[in-house]
Amino acid sequence: MSGSAQSQSTQAQRHENDIAIVGFAQTDAHVRYDGPEVVLIMECVNALLAGAGIERHDIDFTIAGSCDYLSGMPFAFVSNVDGMGAWPPVYESHVEMDGAWALFEAWLRLQMGDIDVAMVVGSGKSSPCNAREVFHLQADPYVVAPLGLDPDAMAGIAARSLIESRKATETEIAEVVARSYQAAASNPHAQIRSTASVEELLAAPYDMAPLRAHDVSPKADGAAALLIARRDRARELTDSPVWITGLDHRIESHHAGLRDLTDSQSTRTTAAGSGVADGAVDVAELHVTHAHEEIILRNALNLNGSTAVNPSGGPLAGDPVMATGLVRVVEVARRIAAGEAGRGVAHASSGAALQQNLLCVLEGGA
Repeated sequence: MSGSAQSQSTQAQRHENDIAIVGFAQTDAHVRYDGPEVVLIMECVNALLAGAGIERHDIDFTIAGSCDYLSGMPFAFVSNVDGMGAWPPVYESHVEMDGAWALFEAWLRLQMGDIDVAMVVGSGKSSPCNAREVFHLQADPYVVAPLGLDPDAMAGIAARSLIESRKATETEIAEVVARSYQAAASNPHAQIRSTASVEELLAAPYDMAPLRAHDVSPKADGAAALLIARRDRARELTDSPVWITGLDHRIESHHAGLRDLTDSQSTRTTAAGSGVADGAVDVAELHVTHAHEEIILRNALNLNGSTAVNPSGGPLAGDPVMATGLVRVVEVARRIAAGEAGRGVAHASSGAALQQNLLCVLEGGA
């Protein structure tokens, strides 16, 4: 085969595996949702299918991301399938993670070539529990977990390290919160909208010094869902597909002493693997559950002032646990589909102090 023919064959194979987001939906970030999680999911999925003009039987694969520990109900993820539509019988999977990792599995599954459409759902009903008592169980079970060193405490240590290394100031951290609250004013799904000034935020008492209560994302009940499809099917389903041009994730040690908490090496590595730097980034939605993390992630991703960061208000304005990362993908896709941005990156995180990070690069156009 000549070099030209081989190049054309490789190019055709690459385009054959092009995958796009063709529909998306999300619920409000509820302080407390009165119904069960399965109803929350059904509300979101019904909106997704109605918006995409597709029936449940047209979906080849369904996958969800959630955490049974939040609601305290063993095997809650099984009953949650009813919210996605268990009949006709669905080919489905589940990850005990944020819905963004469910997206990663669905994206890989579609590349096998035998199915064309997948539905991804992320959901969480955290109001029945105290998240700080649940998520410290992710830590090292021999040393850290018995101490009760939860993610908020770890975040306080990371923020202190960031300030003492002169990579950020308390004022800069407060500026992240003020900007997030102001951006949330135009987000109908946000949980918090505020016009508090930086000075007012700095006047608040410490909660986990140097972090204050508003520096920590407000936990919420909520869900997000999206449809992804292979190239030809995507063009049949929508006139404005949002192409997934890069998707990758990396994990670091859960031993905080083995990491530089003022940086995120896994995010830097993931950025290289997903091609974030291959073009200008118009919009970035970052999974910032503690205000100082935005500063760390901006530096790790090398985002400049021309990139709109968390124009939705981000998790600091509403954190529907286990859907928050997938919401970041939805928010970027929404802006690209509407023509407000040409290229964007969505970030999701799991574990304390940015232990594990996922990046999804999205683009519009042909």
